[in-house]
Amino acid sequence: MDFNFSEDIEFLRSNVRKFVKDEVEAVAMEIEENNQIPEKIVEQSKEMGLFSLSIPEEYGGLGLDMVGKCAIYEELGKTHNGYTTLIGAHTGIGTAGLVELGTEEQKQKYLPKMATGEWIGAFALTEPSAGSNAANLKTTAVKKGDKYIINGSKHYITNAIDGHVFTVMAVTDPEKGAKGITSFIVEKDFPGFIVGNVEEKMGLKGSHSAELFFEDMEVPEENVLGEVNRGYVNALKILANGRAGLAARNLGSCEKLLEHCLSYAQEREQFGKPILEVQAIQHMLSEISMQIEALRSLTYRVAWKADQGHRVVREAAAAKLFGSEVYNKVADLAVQIHGGIGYMKEYPIERYYRDARITKIYEGTSEIQRNIIAGELIREMK
Repeated sequence: MDFNFSEDIEFLRSNVRKFVKDEVEAVAMEIEENNQIPEKIVEQSKEMGLFSLSIPEEYGGLGLDMVGKCAIYEELGKTHNGYTTLIGAHTGIGTAGLVELGTEEQKQKYLPKMATGEWIGAFALTEPSAGSNAANLKTTAVKKGDKYIINGSKHYITNAIDGHVFTVMAVTDPEKGAKGITSFIVEKDFPGFIVGNVEEKMGLKGSHSAELFFEDMEVPEENVLGEVNRGYVNALKILANGRAGLAARNLGSCEKLLEHCLSYAQEREQFGKPILEVQAIQHMLSEISMQIEALRSLTYRVAWKADQGHRVVREAAAAKLFGSEVYNKVADLAVQIHGGIGYMKEYPIERYYRDARITKIYEGTSEIQRNIIAGELIREMK
């Protein structure tokens, strides 16, 4: 396995690192206070091609492989997680289905505008009765002539406010259970598409989640994504393929927290010396560093295997699980190292601590990842 990045990736990575440090970090508290990413930052992100990471070059994208995407996600993870989520949800689950399953006509219609960021992508699976049990969907799609009529609702949908193109899962054959779900490409301008309440979250400010309602929404037959009644399998595939990317974003956040911790421990004095010289603090810093190195190795190994065409269902679940567990542990240790300041909203540590918590829940809870790992172990044994 060779994790050396190409010159092109190193160049992009360097530019993203500078952009994150000079531009995004400068407005991180503004994002937190206003729950809005400044338009200037969004436009600069478009110009840099950050919305096009996953989209093939023939449709106007950068066409990065998984290792390349992880290199960029790692840099994006070093700043405000709400901003990172806007980009990550679009370049991950928001576009993965179209790239992997779309027809040539669908790709030609949607991907060029999604590559520029003109159209933002989102993934609409979760419902009030279908969270971890993703097969328990109530949203229905009934075929009438050359259209499907969709009725139902979704909630906790990331990019719901900013999104234009949604991958929506709906039941097309109620008798078949999970084998009767179909994926659809839905535009926000379709009649019957309604954005509901914007949900107030503990963290990820600037990344907007909301309810979606479909009231006799008409979707053209040509907007079926993949095969009819294969939507649940497609959903699992889309979610699995993005898990190394989530781990990379967590890795970047952990690295930024270590940077904050080292800087503070060097400046803060107690008992007549910098707390960096206190063994208890050194042990915490050592633990953070060890966890980061383990996460980095796992993340890029899984990304590399995915690029080689290997089945990485188990490994990707492990990366997502371990990445979220490490991020939460590192955020907790960072608060402890900073003491009272780490608990104050005017400093970034408190923000990372809140943002870390969702990583154990979204795109498959930690418990679901463990189920996947166990299931794959049993399958491999048989």
